[in-house]
Amino acid sequence: MAELRVLLIPEGLDGERVDVAVARMLGLSRSRIIDLIQERHVLLDGLPVAKSDRARTGSMLEVSIPEQPDGPAIVPQTVPGLDVLFDDDHIVVIDKPVGVAAHPSLGWSGPSVLGHLAGAGFRISTSGVPERQGIVQRLDVGTSGLMVVAKSEVAYTILKRAFRSRAVHKTYHALVQGHPDPFTGTIDAPIGRHPGAEYRMAVVASGRPSTTHYETLEAFVATTLLELNLETGRTHQIRVHLAALRHPCVGDTFYGADPVLAEKLRLQRQWLHAVRLGFAHPVTGEAMSFSSPYPVDLRQALDVVRSWQ
Repeated sequence: MAELRVLLIPEGLDGERVDVAVARMLGLSRSRIIDLIQERHVLLDGLPVAKSDRARTGSMLEVSIPEQPDGPAIVPQTVPGLDVLFDDDHIVVIDKPVGVAAHPSLGWSGPSVLGHLAGAGFRISTSGVPERQGIVQRLDVGTSGLMVVAKSEVAYTILKRAFRSRAVHKTYHALVQGHPDPFTGTIDAPIGRHPGAEYRMAVVASGRPSTTHYETLEAFVATTLLELNLETGRTHQIRVHLAALRHPCVGDTFYGADPVLAEKLRLQRQWLHAVRLGFAHPVTGEAMSFSSPYPVDLRQALDVVRSWQ
């Protein structure tokens, strides 16, 4: 079932982009409206629209809002080691430990960032799929480090736009197998679903544009510590791009890393950590910058490879 809303464009929204006009008239996030437009659920005078089309006074908008299917429930559950670094009425910035998902999902029964926030008494007031409320970025379960979660609708809309326009600075460190050549470079390769594995991503011609910049911080025997900055935020982007270079993250056996090396370093996951996060506060505009130290397992593995020099 879908809810049908029929509206006339008021004079005050004449000339606005359709996605902006609909978001204001319905009180939904722009990201939700963009999804509806892409799914052809928004008609302007009877014709499907693009998000950049302009609204005209008196034109008729028809918006069909499909009923959201029930997804996995958020289970309030505080997580040891998950630190809150900043919190106000609009955002919360957290340092996520390994073994925690960003949000509940089918097939995952472990803890999540949203579950922790619910258990700790934080209130997320944004529209969208309930089990993903406030999520504007994701870190893999096996990746630790910094995340920002939107608490208000205005923060959610502005942060989603900031991530899309590459106005958020995300810096990661990764210990990889071998020595990338050149030591500093850019990986510009499209990422999509692996044609032969449902849960795996891959560099494929039909994938979405994906860009990763890397720089060598330290080179060791058989491994290299890299700093990486993302222009895009595709699923498993760093892991897929590094594996495509034949320099997978140490410990990332899912993407071809050497299990013997992982065992020597006592790693149970990929050596990948979100070390810095920078963005403008979505409401005040204040420059926000956060950093996260390496967790114990990554630090110990790094100590071991340094000892091999």
